[in-house]
Amino acid sequence: MTKSTSPRSGFGYFAHGIELALSPGIRRFVLLPLLANIILVGGALFYLFSHLDSWIEQWLGQLPEFLSWLSYILWPLLVLTILATFSYFFSTLANFIAAPFNGLLAEKVEEYLTGQRVNDDGILAVVKDTPRILAREWRKLLYVLPKAIGLFLLLLIPALGQTVGPFLWFIFTAWMLAIQYCDYPFDNHKISFNDMRYNLKQKQGKAYGFGVLVSLFTTIPILNLIVMPVAVCGATSMWVNEFKK
Repeated sequence: MTKSTSPRSGFGYFAHGIELALSPGIRRFVLLPLLANIILVGGALFYLFSHLDSWIEQWLGQLPEFLSWLSYILWPLLVLTILATFSYFFSTLANFIAAPFNGLLAEKVEEYLTGQRVNDDGILAVVKDTPRILAREWRKLLYVLPKAIGLFLLLLIPALGQTVGPFLWFIFTAWMLAIQYCDYPFDNHKISFNDMRYNLKQKQGKAYGFGVLVSLFTTIPILNLIVMPVAVCGATSMWVNEFKK
């Protein structure tokens, strides 16, 4: 029986991802991606919170004296930027390691929603397909890196970087996370990376809405440890209802 639903907002797909991740037929496929995320992101955040205050004080110290009043406004923005940067970087690393299991999770969620088999192969086929899946992760990384480096350099520019940079970084992170997680169901159907990006651009509002919530959850301690499988489930729900046809 199909459990597919009508189209939702980007926020709604993330919320549906939570529901799907807790579904009896899906929970066991959530465990491995969840474990990879807890180990990598948890360790990174422990290191981050040990150094966060000193980094922000050093950063704000670069402001000209006549702009020192901005420090009260910029402090929370910089905290959010650093949290988002660290979380995104280590989430990307965790996604790279867990990519085969995320692809399998997306496959099982699609089957759960539609009642139709995605692939007739079992876990052995997933293992054999791992090199191709990891090559796809490299493709995503090559797409992200130049933009991430450019934004990082912007953040280093006194005054301008600390005011404009955090907003641009947050928007960038939302789009990158939408691409990261929506790519799993697209890739299960061997749709090229460029075609996947083109399709997401046709529904940018939903993609950004979904990415914004994923981005926010990656900055919240404890909750960011479970965001990976939830995002895979939500992105697969979006694929089924928005793009599959």
